[in-house]
Amino acid sequence: MPGADEIVFATHCHNDLGMATANALAAVEGGARQIECTINGLGERAGNTALEEVVMAMRVRGDILPYATGIDTRKIMNISRRVAAISGFSVQPNKAIVGKNAFAHESGIHQDGMLKNAETFEIMRPEDVGLAATNIVMGKHSGRAALRSKLHDLGFDLAENQLGDVFVRFKELADRKKEVYDEDLIALVHAGIDDESDRLQIKHLQVICGTHGPQKATLTMLIDGAETSTEATGDGPVDATFNAVKALFPHEARLQLYQVAAVTEGTDAQATVSVRMEEEGRIVTGQSADTDTVVASATRLRARAQPPSGAARKDRHGRARGQLQGRVLTALRAEMRRERPRCDGIGAFFSSTTARCSAVCMLGESPFHYDVLWSKGF
Repeated sequence: MPGADEIVFATHCHNDLGMATANALAAVEGGARQIECTINGLGERAGNTALEEVVMAMRVRGDILPYATGIDTRKIMNISRRVAAISGFSVQPNKAIVGKNAFAHESGIHQDGMLKNAETFEIMRPEDVGLAATNIVMGKHSGRAALRSKLHDLGFDLAENQLGDVFVRFKELADRKKEVYDEDLIALVHAGIDDESDRLQIKHLQVICGTHGPQKATLTMLIDGAETSTEATGDGPVDATFNAVKALFPHEARLQLYQVAAVTEGTDAQATVSVRMEEEGRIVTGQSADTDTVVASATRLRARAQPPSGAARKDRHGRARGQLQGRVLTALRAEMRRERPRCDGIGAFFSSTTARCSAVCMLGESPFHYDVLWSKGF
């Protein structure tokens, strides 16, 4: 094809038949130099080509796929976890590269082979995709330094205040759970990402459930700092808790997704609850973890119950508008500086009357002597 050497061909595959990775790699061998893919293979229907699969295939089998991507594969596991937390779609345990069982060996013959030579059953090393070489178990006697080191190995470099918040939650979990694993720590970090900014805070929750209904939830919350309580019933403990939240904080949000997954094994394991809600076209997703599934459910619901109030939405819009104005004014000052280098001073202002941003050049000693160079409607 004439001019083909000046074109970058791309491949876009879906995984309807489980062949997205194979088809993408075949396209690369055929001349494509751009693969349109997604983290964890997210996408329409059965998903798109998984980034982690094509990247590691070319890295591991460079002998037959001599292509470079420039991707730091050690970041794969961390970004996979982040995408799963934000999207609410957990990664299946047997998912290639990033699944929980991708580097797990339970069969006796497999374990024997691994002890003799890891390459017997592992075509790549866990460290190559960002997994820690060892899964050190943390406990109630572990300190901040150990927690910081462990989180760093897991791909989280937290500021001091963030580390302090996670450490408090870690200690609370360690008091309830004998052993705290890597997955527990990851859940703790993700669960506390936006707790501080939530308008709704749970102060007390008690649920009564059993074979005889209806189930009842007693809930006390802080809403914008004000304490309020209620009781509600429902078809099960989670439904009763959701009804209690709605009674205290009325909303019309519709629950689109409610998903529960055990973080680790055992009856004392944390449960990760993912909630996705929609109201007036706005969709929000939240995730929380707790050894009590109902508490984890309420924690995410109260954070995602409805979009910000009118005042909060107006305040957020005002801040965004102010930030945009600031960027426009900065650009205007820079333009003025280039166009009028002899100005004694350069200023910029926003007029609420005309809704315009203007840059000014101050000449001479009079601060009122302005030469308006140009303005931008806002």
